Amino acid sequence: MLRTNQTFLNYLDELHKKQNRSDDFIVKSFSAGDQILVQDHQLSHVMMIKEGIVKCFLAEENGKEYIVEFLGSGEIIGEVELIKNINCLCSIEALNEVTVYAVKIPFFKALIKNDLALNHLLLESFAERIINTSSRASYQQLYTIEHTLKQLLQMQAKQNIHISKEDMAAYLGITVRSLNRILKDLK
Repeated sequence: MLRTNQTFLNYLDELHKKQNRSDDFIVKSFSAGDQILVQDHQLSHVMMIKEGIVKCFLAEENGKEYIVEFLGSGEIIGEVELIKNINCLCSIEALNEVTVYAVKIPFFKALIKNDLALNHLLLESFAERIINTSSRASYQQLYTIEHTLKQLLQMQAKQNIHISKEDMAAYLGITVRSLNRILKDLK
């Protein structure tokens, strides 16, 4: 439900400490509600979440959102778009105060060409995402929405964040009205 990657974060912490060219590799902060990446817009940096939680979501043509995942520390964003040379597939929005490592595209491309450790971490990250996507799809088929909602509420309490009803419904793939009915039944 909340994805993190401490190994990747440790790698970038060390890399950031070694960097002399601060304009290629900077720390940026975002407030709750800030858009970090915008769907269909051009990528400016590849980013790694240092602290905080974001939602990764798709906006459909009819205005509805579908939350793909909640991402936390150590999760990288923008690398797929960089590798495929495409605009942002999803939007990324801060749910609380978020700090990221922002790496300029030419610098990240040079790292990909020259840093075997980074390539290994990227492959691990891609494999983990495939596993998570498959697991979530099968989980949604096997378990009720009520069960998934309980887990979402537990994550919210554990992480001490507020997830709006709209975001909960978007994560579950249901309407807010259906969510309200389920919440009423859970009480």
